[in-house]
Amino acid sequence: MAHSTLIDLVGRVLAGRYRLLAPIGSGSSGRVYLADDVRLRRRVAVKVLHGGLADDAGFLRRFRAEAQMAASLHHPHVMAVYDWGEDDGVPFMVLELLKGGSLRSLLDEGPRLSPAQAAHVGRQVAAALAYAHARGLVHRDVKPANLLFDEHGIVRVGDFGLARALAEASWTEPAGTVVGTARYSAPEQAGGGPLDARADLYSLAVVLVEACTGEVPVVGETAIGTLAARSRRGITAPEVLGPLQPVVARAGQPDPEDRYPDAAAMGADLTAAARTLPAPGALPLAGFTAAGDDVEPTRQPMSARDLATRVFDQDASTRPVPVEDEVPLVVAPPRARFRRSMVPVFVAVAVVAALVAGVAAAVAAGGVGGATIAAPSLVGLDEEVAAARATDAGVLMQVVERVTSDDPAGLVIEQRPGPGAFLAEGDDLDVVVSRGPPPVDVPVIAGLPLAEAQAQLEAVGFVVNVVRQHDENVAVDIALGTDPPSPGQAPRESVISLIVSDGPAPVEVPAVAGQGYDTAAANLAEKRFAPVRRDEFSDDVEVGIVIGTDPAAGTLAPRDSEVVVRVSKGPELIAVPPLVGLTVEAASQALADAGLSADVQNFAPGKKVRAQDPSPGTKVKRGAKVTLFL
Repeated sequence: MAHSTLIDLVGRVLAGRYRLLAPIGSGSSGRVYLADDVRLRRRVAVKVLHGGLADDAGFLRRFRAEAQMAASLHHPHVMAVYDWGEDDGVPFMVLELLKGGSLRSLLDEGPRLSPAQAAHVGRQVAAALAYAHARGLVHRDVKPANLLFDEHGIVRVGDFGLARALAEASWTEPAGTVVGTARYSAPEQAGGGPLDARADLYSLAVVLVEACTGEVPVVGETAIGTLAARSRRGITAPEVLGPLQPVVARAGQPDPEDRYPDAAAMGADLTAAARTLPAPGALPLAGFTAAGDDVEPTRQPMSARDLATRVFDQDASTRPVPVEDEVPLVVAPPRARFRRSMVPVFVAVAVVAALVAGVAAAVAAGGVGGATIAAPSLVGLDEEVAAARATDAGVLMQVVERVTSDDPAGLVIEQRPGPGAFLAEGDDLDVVVSRGPPPVDVPVIAGLPLAEAQAQLEAVGFVVNVVRQHDENVAVDIALGTDPPSPGQAPRESVISLIVSDGPAPVEVPAVAGQGYDTAAANLAEKRFAPVRRDEFSDDVEVGIVIGTDPAAGTLAPRDSEVVVRVSKGPELIAVPPLVGLTVEAASQALADAGLSADVQNFAPGKKVRAQDPSPGTKVKRGAKVTLFL
């Protein structure tokens, strides 16, 4: 998809739900937009993938599977995936909106991380990787552009699963993107074989070196050159990394067996190194920049009371996760926010602080009627995960309605009261849960060629599973029908079986040995075989009688295929050659050449044959003996 085409998507509403407001980033796989989720009335980030990927049916199947797996990840350091889909040829993913920008943006603006800051970021990434690896998901593309910060400076790892889907796509990425990816790749990624978690640890080591020095280690002039160089030598951590040197050196070994066994072990060493360092300074977050000064031009003003409530009891998922013995990291506000005068902001903060103090005092005095628990944010979570979060918060989740929606089945799409509202311990928190997308009509595909039938089913949103079965009347690779059948309906994105003819079932070749050819041929024709006669010599079977068939009797063969009928023409007879006057050696050789054998009487080397039995011209069976008298 051309760059200009991506810009033209501003203002478009994807899937009738996500209004694209402004581009806020781009990469090798697509462009990221600030967007409004008009259904849930929240701001999100929408990653629109390159248009060339929409034409790759194999990529789209893999994309759906990987997006669903990524959406199942719930961790403080993993970017949340809310939704995915395709809209008129535009594949997209809906992500949580992180306003601190990426590590790539931070480094591009000039700052370098101190070892303490790098350790702080690195162990958060290691925690995310350990969580994903335990669920069988290898990232494959850990790099600064995929490490993003929220407004508190907490890092989130993004694009889980997308790298594997892109690796199997037939679409060619824009020039230079492969080289860019190779800059952070482990050497074993050059082979194209299965990767394990240790490849992600190598990439994290590369990121830590670049974050502290601004230079990517062990880089060649080409992608192949980079991976070849990394297969020969490990990463040499520069002295500026201080206590992080041994961590980077171990994670950056060419042989995966010499690296950390898992992300948890690497994270433990990063934590140990962090405890020997001074407190990390403020991270100079880059933030993101959308069109215009206001990155949220349509946001409704928030009342002072709502603002106070949100500040007083933030959702747990947006707070920094405490680490034992960890020194809190002060976060510099994203620079993109300081484009207008800060005076109104300071006034608002003062008002909020007063309100917070008042609310806190009222709670301490018991003046809120026992309502001291803030409702957690459950929208966008799986039903089971939401119930567990509600229980942890001290309230009970009550499903009051299940509705059909474009959201995945089992997803919480609405809650009452909203996040941050105060409840008493044990109160009910009512939620609405999605039943999944509405069903769609199963198209009639019987009689269509396999490729056309599969394309029609995928066009309406089904995942197709081809099932073959024999049919006596329908040719190979012609569609017979579907399961569930048509006419009928099935949920969009569900698996539907496309039943395709494998042609007539194979038939067992009948036993016709010992029959005359005409009888044998009739019996084969009755079973819908095409008999083909082949006469051959036989010492045991009478002339004109069937010796056997090829394929043999009892073998399964395709209906209407040829079966060779082997018919006896009796034993093969050979005329005995004249041998009198020949040396014994020459006579023996002549018999062998004719397919006969010699029985020599009174043998002596070089003696000549004076008589033979049978006499010359007599016909005998192949292999018979001829007596030579010397």
